[in-house]
Amino acid sequence: MSVNAAGTTFVYRRLGPATGVPVVMLNHWGAVLDNFDPRIVEGLADTRPIIAIDYRGVGASGGKAPLTVAEMAKDTIALIRALRLDQVDLFGFSLGGFVAQDIARQEPGLVRKMILTGTGPAGGEGIEWVGPISWPLIIKAMLTFRDPKIYLFFTSTANGRRAAKAFLERLKERKADRDKSVTIGVFLRQLKAIKAWGLQAPQDLGSIQKPVLVANGDHDIMVPSVNSADLARRLPNAELVLYEDAGHGGIFQHHQAFVETARAFLES
Repeated sequence: MSVNAAGTTFVYRRLGPATGVPVVMLNHWGAVLDNFDPRIVEGLADTRPIIAIDYRGVGASGGKAPLTVAEMAKDTIALIRALRLDQVDLFGFSLGGFVAQDIARQEPGLVRKMILTGTGPAGGEGIEWVGPISWPLIIKAMLTFRDPKIYLFFTSTANGRRAAKAFLERLKERKADRDKSVTIGVFLRQLKAIKAWGLQAPQDLGSIQKPVLVANGDHDIMVPSVNSADLARRLPNAELVLYEDAGHGGIFQHHQAFVETARAFLES
């Protein structure tokens, strides 16, 4: 599906029932629609409308990928308005969590609740180092003919490796109408936006009065887990869940427990 907003065409997928406050899903660095974990999407779509989107310039969406999180947030607000939605819940993973925070700051009346996973605040500890941390592991993955997410999203323990394998298999389940792959240009432009977010001055998160669920693994090397604790501490109405022996993709490793927690949070 697609919609015209902010001068370009955005692609999205909608699942779940026709009624209820929609959950808008905002994805990570270098991700397209097919990078949303099917078990999480399907689990939430059992009871709630789900709208998974591609940012400007990503996948089959038109335009050029923005260089700032603020621009991505403005685009997403325009997309939500174009879909004629009065209020939504936001689910942001990693980069998507940055975008969700900015949406809540720019248009607080548009947001009912937020789920922030594998993410951190502007100016958060180590966020500006996502590139330097990731590139050696991306090269390692290329040399070993593996997916970089094995090293970036999961721990090197037996539990982490099993979870990585299962997650990557889930991402292959969709056979028809798959999204366009991300380009290296988009990958690099989004990395600039991530670095800029990490170098920003801290924001006043106290202005975000909405209920927030913060979740992560306890060994996130991309957006260090201390940022999740920082978010939960600085947001006035937040709860924190940290999964043991799990990394950046902790919600994927513990997807069953996470879906139960997320559904309870959204429906409370």
